[in-house]
Amino acid sequence: MSAWRWGGVLVGLTVALLGVSLMAGSTGWSVPFGAEHDALARQILWDIRAPRGLGAWLAGALLGLAGAVAQGLFRNPLADPYLLGSSSGAALGVAACLAALGVGPAATGWAVRLGLTGAAFAGSVLAVLLTLTLARGVQHTLRLLLAGVVVGVVLGACSALTMLLVPDIMRAMQAFMLGTTGFLGWSAVQVMAPVCALTLCVAWGGARALDALSLGDATARSLGVRMGAVRVWLVGAMALATGTAVAQAGLISFVGLVAPHLVRGRVPGTQGAVLMLSALAGGLLLLAADTVARLVIAPQELPVGVLTAVLGGIYLLWRMHRMEASA
Repeated sequence: MSAWRWGGVLVGLTVALLGVSLMAGSTGWSVPFGAEHDALARQILWDIRAPRGLGAWLAGALLGLAGAVAQGLFRNPLADPYLLGSSSGAALGVAACLAALGVGPAATGWAVRLGLTGAAFAGSVLAVLLTLTLARGVQHTLRLLLAGVVVGVVLGACSALTMLLVPDIMRAMQAFMLGTTGFLGWSAVQVMAPVCALTLCVAWGGARALDALSLGDATARSLGVRMGAVRVWLVGAMALATGTAVAQAGLISFVGLVAPHLVRGRVPGTQGAVLMLSALAGGLLLLAADTVARLVIAPQELPVGVLTAVLGGIYLLWRMHRMEASA
């Protein structure tokens, strides 16, 4: 199937799942027809379910795009914002910002959301730079992943210490660290939508450089690729996408790792197609996980980050089994 057809399939599934997510609530299923005549139903539909579903899709799209950029840039199929420590750095930035401002992650103000995104972006950039410094570049796959794990653990410990020092934010931050879409509202959507468009444009602009980079640094330079500039721009796009998603929805693992794999397994092609389809696949994955998380233990909600971690781990084990079987 061509990339265009897969894109159409993913868009169609996303539209259908958005409709399903509008009907999924903490008390079970409810059809939104006639909500315009009921003030409470209208408020639940347009002020809670609609921004939450759309926000979950945007956060997943940002993570899927960040994972595709990381895997293409570092030429490593296991690279993703979570394993490189980028997500932990973003979470530390959010924790430090919340401690300084004295507000919780459920704050709905547009300015607060923008401030959290800026802090998460700074933390994400810092984490990636630390990982690259410890790994001494991107040439050694195992060293890069180990450095990412070390950075993630250390920065995660710093986030936990920040919560201990400022107990007022501890309860809300616990849900945030598990990954939750319960804080998403229209202000979060207003922040994520333009960032998603911007990072998609930057990543699309670097797609041809990623194609050349897949042949090796020397070949890419011979084709006229300015390696330093390309890496700075793409690392910046990856950090901005990761930081924005983490600032709004907390730590959500494996979406950035799994989405590009799902795309590459079905649509072998250029990096441009992989980047765009990974964003669509990431959005679809997180939207589906959010819908299931609302219903699986209703009326309670399962943190969506817990669900993606379990499903992502199962997927990785299945991939490892297939790789060993085909070796």
